[in-house]
Amino acid sequence: MTPAGARESDSWRRLHGDAVARLEAWTAPDEQQEQLRREFLDHLRAHPDAMSKGGPSAHLTGSVIVLDEPGTSALLTLHRKAREWFQFGGHFEPRDASVWHAATREAREESGIPDIPVLPEIVQLDRHVLVGAFGTCREHLDIRFAAVAPAGARSAVSAESIDVRWWPVDALPDGTKGELRPLVAAARALLPGRTQG
Repeated sequence: MTPAGARESDSWRRLHGDAVARLEAWTAPDEQQEQLRREFLDHLRAHPDAMSKGGPSAHLTGSVIVLDEPGTSALLTLHRKAREWFQFGGHFEPRDASVWHAATREAREESGIPDIPVLPEIVQLDRHVLVGAFGTCREHLDIRFAAVAPAGARSAVSAESIDVRWWPVDALPDGTKGELRPLVAAARALLPGRTQG
C-alpha cells in the first residue's frame, strides 16, 4: 500500500471508530430511533468500509437541518439528483476529522453559509432506500445533526443543488414533508426555550 493509501485507510478507520463511539454513547429518544441505532451499529460492525462510498451499497452519511434563530423556518436544498427538498448532507470524505465535522462541512458547502455552527448532539437517525441516479449507492444510513443559521446569513446554491430556500416549519414542501417534519421537530427541541410544538 502506498503512503497515501495507508493514510486514507487510517482516515476511514478513524471515521468508522468515531461513528461507532457516537452511536454507542447516544441515548435514542424513542424505540424506533433505538432500533435504528442498533441497526447502524450492526452495519458498522459488519462492514469496516461502511463509511466509504467505495464500501457496501448501504452507506453511512451525515446531514444537518438548518433552522433560523426562532426555529420557525428551515433552510432546505432542492437536491440535483433526487429532485426533492432535503436538509444538507452527504457522504464522508477521508479528510473529515469526525462524523460531526463531515456533517458540518456538508452544511457549509451546500448552504453557502461558511460559519454555520452545528450542534454536537445527534438529533435523529434515518435509513432510506435511494431512488434515482446514485450509482452503486442504494441506501443511506444517515446520522443527523442540527444548526442555527447566524442572523442575516446569506445562503447560496451549490453545484449539488438546484435551489436553496427557507421554508416555514409549518409549511414544509409536500414531497418530503413526512420525512422532514420529525427531523425539524427534533431539532427545534434542542433550541433554548423551545419544545417540539
